[in-house]
Amino acid sequence: MSREIEQKEFLDNLIEHRFFIPSSSPGLFGRTSKFENIIKGLEDFIVSATGEEEVTYFPPVMPRKILERSGFMDSMPHLAGLVHCFCGDEKQLMELKDRWAKGEDWGALLSMSDLSHAPAACYPLYPTCTGTLPENGRLVHLGTTCFRHEPSPDPTRMQSFRMRELVRLGTPDQVLQWRESWFERAINFLKQLGLTPERVEASDPFFGRGGRVMANTQREQKLKFELVVKVYENGPLLAVMSLNYHQDHFGKQFEIKTVDGETAHSGCMGFGLERIVLSLIRRHGYEPDAWPSDVKKLLAI
Repeated sequence: MSREIEQKEFLDNLIEHRFFIPSSSPGLFGRTSKFENIIKGLEDFIVSATGEEEVTYFPPVMPRKILERSGFMDSMPHLAGLVHCFCGDEKQLMELKDRWAKGEDWGALLSMSDLSHAPAACYPLYPTCTGTLPENGRLVHLGTTCFRHEPSPDPTRMQSFRMRELVRLGTPDQVLQWRESWFERAINFLKQLGLTPERVEASDPFFGRGGRVMANTQREQKLKFELVVKVYENGPLLAVMSLNYHQDHFGKQFEIKTVDGETAHSGCMGFGLERIVLSLIRRHGYEPDAWPSDVKKLLAI
């Protein structure tokens, strides 16, 4: 069975078993309470497993200047989602209506607003950290809905998805020691859910020829690791978690300092909520009531 057939079969089953509600856009789905109950249980399990009682939530959109300042538009512009609005007068409105009625392009009559979609949960955090960190740095637990313009027929690759992230800011030693402490903990977290993860070196989907150089550098310096699981027999392993070291990139871009005046380093660990749940469905079946009792207990389902 080809990968494309497996993907379609999985999506058809998700719809048939009342997890997803289809839409006309690839990678965009409505979710039923059957799916959302598992998401809620997973989020609660993440909080208990990380030991962080307080979670900061950001909206799914953020000031566009964060996207620009972060360097995202330099490295991954093909994934960005910007918010456009109609800001014209009545004459322009009539032209917009006329173009729409004729099936013509009316996008040129919209203006780019000062908002963009968040491509990852951590981006809205960094401007709030400008200045000097506490002596022990900071560890922040975040949650938000993200968007990446990456339409795909694969139900595990969504354009709109939710993330939980732990973000560590501080000295290089503080950040690297924190990331190292999570290598085995993250694997054990997934194993408790009945998954069989593997840790692999990875890179971000940078754009173009220059992006390939950036990706190679990222791998050579071991800045990004992913925890991957098998979802399809004839397809690549699916990344469900990532452990990243940004070095001083965000510290420089957002003027974040340590107590000794040095530019702060940062790292993050991301949980792909929908991807983890889809991996659980693929592993344990389409009826959560029939899942292993220990998994149901952990997720309170």
